[in-house]
Amino acid sequence: MTQEWQAGRLDSDLDGAGFDTLAVRAGQRRSPEGEHGEALFMTSSYVFRSAADAAARFAGEQPGNVYSRYTNPTVRTFEERIAALEGAEQAVAAASGMGAILAMVMSLCSAGDHVLVSRSVFGSTISLFDKYFKRFGLEVDYPPLADLDAWAAACKPNTKLFIVESPSNPLAELVDIAALAEIAHAKGALLAVDNCFCTPVLQKPLALGADIVIHSATKYIDGQGRCLGGVVAGSAKLMQEVVGFLRTAGPTLSPFNAWLFLKGLETLKVRMLAHCASAQALAEWLEQQPQVARVYYSGLPSHPQHELAKRQQSGFGAVVSFEVKGDKAAAWRVIDNTRMISITTNLGDTKTTIAHPASTSHGRLTPQARAAAGISDSLVRVAVGLEELDDIKADLARGLAAL
Repeated sequence: MTQEWQAGRLDSDLDGAGFDTLAVRAGQRRSPEGEHGEALFMTSSYVFRSAADAAARFAGEQPGNVYSRYTNPTVRTFEERIAALEGAEQAVAAASGMGAILAMVMSLCSAGDHVLVSRSVFGSTISLFDKYFKRFGLEVDYPPLADLDAWAAACKPNTKLFIVESPSNPLAELVDIAALAEIAHAKGALLAVDNCFCTPVLQKPLALGADIVIHSATKYIDGQGRCLGGVVAGSAKLMQEVVGFLRTAGPTLSPFNAWLFLKGLETLKVRMLAHCASAQALAEWLEQQPQVARVYYSGLPSHPQHELAKRQQSGFGAVVSFEVKGDKAAAWRVIDNTRMISITTNLGDTKTTIAHPASTSHGRLTPQARAAAGISDSLVRVAVGLEELDDIKADLARGLAAL
């Protein structure tokens, strides 16, 4: 065992390193043991050299770990790697994607503030605002995602924050992030972009003018459906507020999940490129099926925002949604007659998944809210995995043949 820390060759010089290198190496600080893989620090607390050392750590006068609800070396490595990939000054990890949204809003908003949330967001995000944040005095409105004029018109003197998913779940709707950032900043508000569907491989919201980027790391960052986690990234000034909330409230990321996410990041780019290639081919195939009324995928020329997607993304993602010719019963028949694809609402997995958004992820919304978001009863969402494309097509063909 090395008795003294010797900085230098134990760690990697990443000055000027590219995306693929950062995805594999960023944030890692090797211990005196010289481990090659990232160490997993499964500890709740830390030992101090003296009472004075402990006091200085707790007072913030001396850097170092205090308690794993506050800081953990494995979690820190994950945060620093995400920050490097997103081009952020700092990233802060949370226990889930929803935990990340909770931490962001609780940190940056107060009672009486006004928040604009795209109507095309994950159903639980709308529930969080309508059922809980409004109860504590936050004002919320839901503009249509792509309508920039509607965003500008919905602003009030107390508007503090814009929140969007682009691409949206499950219809792959987009907003011009750079243009929306200009509107937000002109109104004195911040723009937060959920980059879950694209990941930093395909889109860099901060480089487009957004102030904050959010991820459910549960999805593509993990990539294998193993664990829950979330992350918020942006300027150090904004993230310090988020750190303060998480440190006090406690929805922090576990070291084990952070370690799994680090392993996921190592293969993120190769996975995303493979996901995108299969999703593109599947979307084109679905457009040719007689049982399908409409396909939602921004990689298709038929998508109304195809040109915008080409401009602000380097790929179109892996979520393909389509409406069948029929009603809810028809959509359910398609799903129930597949035999390989997993019936589950999770996405970002190596395994292809299929779901009925109107009765699952968006099932708690009112029918009016679902209609406003474009979630019809005939909509089916497929998150394309890494199986053989022909096998995915054959399984969906079995489902469609039931109509």
